[in-house]
Amino acid sequence: MSLTITKDVSTPELKDLSTVRNEQKELNLSPVHRLNVSHATATFGMGCFWGAESLYGATRGVLRTTVGYAGGSSELPTYRKMGDHTEVLEIDYDPSVISFKDLLDLFWNNHEYGLTTPIKRQYASLILYHDDNQRQIAEASKLEEQERRAPEVITTDIAPKENFYAAETYHQKYRLQGHKDLAASLNLNPQLLQSSYVATKLNGYLAGVGGIEQFKSEVDTMGLTPTQRQYCNFHIEQNEGQGLYC
Repeated sequence: MSLTITKDVSTPELKDLSTVRNEQKELNLSPVHRLNVSHATATFGMGCFWGAESLYGATRGVLRTTVGYAGGSSELPTYRKMGDHTEVLEIDYDPSVISFKDLLDLFWNNHEYGLTTPIKRQYASLILYHDDNQRQIAEASKLEEQERRAPEVITTDIAPKENFYAAETYHQKYRLQGHKDLAASLNLNPQLLQSSYVATKLNGYLAGVGGIEQFKSEVDTMGLTPTQRQYCNFHIEQNEGQGLYC
């Protein structure tokens, strides 16, 4: 008589948060919301900001992402009353790991729409530079990209970053918030949804960006318990390679 062994492929669940809390206590672990490293900031508009936030969140060297509205003159914009602002993503990154030029390479190749097609201001292609060095790099990069894409005409505006208004809480880390029990286990509040390192990374990986092997190489920096890791491993493997955008 032979014994057949079947692999358990059921979906891991996190509904009983006491398991995670016990692991955190026993292993002296807590979610890593901030890394104490020097950073620079970039601000891009490239269509719907949900997909862009996931794209950059799972990119090595990115420390924080926050979606919001910028580039216009209207005061206190909201999603329902954006005025002349554009949906943008603000990115804190470690320049020793990834350069502004590297971020631009992702920018040019991952627009949802609007890179070479005129579109309403909300979803416009936009680079808001934070200093003159970023301006020079952005302008040179645009010229290179325009030459590569000719005869199409790139519509991207390059302008100084003069304002940024964080979007409503339900827009922040949109893909991660779809995993409600995991988000709860990370002790996220509205402010941490804008600023948390671990939330930034998981919002990308859970959407299928980066892949399981890259996730495994970075997960030790996130402060996750074994149960949280198991949950993330399952969903990252399931979602790897799926489309990002709205």
